[in-house]
Amino acid sequence: MTDRPLEIERKFLLRILPDLDGVPSAEIRQGYVTSSEDSIELRLRQSDKNHFLSIKGGEGLVRSEREVAITAAQFEALWPETEGRRVEKTRFKGGLPGGQTYDLDIYAGTLKSLMTVEVEFPSEAAAEAFVPPDWFGMDVTLDKRYRNKALAVVDSEMLAKLTG
Repeated sequence: MTDRPLEIERKFLLRILPDLDGVPSAEIRQGYVTSSEDSIELRLRQSDKNHFLSIKGGEGLVRSEREVAITAAQFEALWPETEGRRVEKTRFKGGLPGGQTYDLDIYAGTLKSLMTVEVEFPSEAAAEAFVPPDWFGMDVTLDKRYRNKALAVVDSEMLAKLTG
């Protein structure tokens, strides 16, 4: 057992973009202080006018996660440390018929042809029992190539392999 906060999440590619009319969204830019090979992930995120510093550990379905709010000035002071390891996206937060919520990301920049959707769960059993809606595509939860810290350093050639 751990006393660290856990994130239990599944991630999917999109098969079909759902109707997002009226679904709240935020513009996100995030950068990684750590490299994609590091076992611990130290991330800066700006979501509209909110700023966060996060640390994540582990792999797969269940990971540890701690996040703290920081000021815009703190974010901007640390942001240069993420040069070459950044992701920009629009995140839509919506609801699913089973009561879960989803985070649908439409990436920008080099990743502009990529769209993913994530669903968080209260337990591993709930995550494993989840039946995705028709518009979800391939489950990439366990594929390290689709973690945002890996996507932050993807070039257009590698992106073509991921979205091909």
